[in-house]
Amino acid sequence: MTVLYDPVLPLVCATFLLAGVVKGVTGMGLPTVAMGILGTLISPAAAAAWLILPSLLTNLWQCGWGAGLLDRLRRFGTLLGGIVVGTLCGAHLLASDTRWTSGALGFALLLYALYGLFSRPLRLPAHLERWLSPVVGLITGLVTGVSGVFVIPAVPYLQSLDMAREDTVRALGLAFTASTLALGAGLAEAGAFGGGDALRSAIAIVPALAGMWLGQEVRRRISAAMFRRCFFGVLLLLAAHLLLRFFSPA
Repeated sequence: MTVLYDPVLPLVCATFLLAGVVKGVTGMGLPTVAMGILGTLISPAAAAAWLILPSLLTNLWQCGWGAGLLDRLRRFGTLLGGIVVGTLCGAHLLASDTRWTSGALGFALLLYALYGLFSRPLRLPAHLERWLSPVVGLITGLVTGVSGVFVIPAVPYLQSLDMAREDTVRALGLAFTASTLALGAGLAEAGAFGGGDALRSAIAIVPALAGMWLGQEVRRRISAAMFRRCFFGVLLLLAAHLLLRFFSPA
């Protein structure tokens, strides 16, 4: 139980509270906010181990368990399957140098966020969804396995389907749940997520859920335009995190 006396525990809890608020407002961002802060204190592998359970629980909460869940699972089943397969395949690259991959991802996030903030939203014809979903899922999974970021290209793709705000948030929850489960399985297979790691991760659940509840309350009280600015603002933060890591000395 020495984890309970870990000197970084208060900061870890504060980090997951903040990350939960960001996720509650925007529907995304918990892993990167948590990794960005914790990565300055502990190793990336240790930070990822802290992340698994709070990310999984907040994503399951975000999915929504009422009416429409089965419809969303049917609609996005091939997307989710592609994410799982791609993440499990990409996880084998975690031991390699992914600095250039993370840098490219940061630039992609930056361009998409600027496009979303200052240009007309991208819209895809409905008949393309059937064919694009598995491809987008596979690419998202590969990016997740290599970089640990669950965003590209699933987020812009789901945004392009022109769903209602809450439907978009719940679809993102499904995609992030699939990514988290697959990433956790990859870490466990590599021996980076054992019993002690699970205990540490479980401790972070409470502040993450509390932060997500606060964020959801905020989301219900802001306008659609404000929500859009927050959403793409988080993408800018994600881009900044990746680009700073890319340009920092090795």
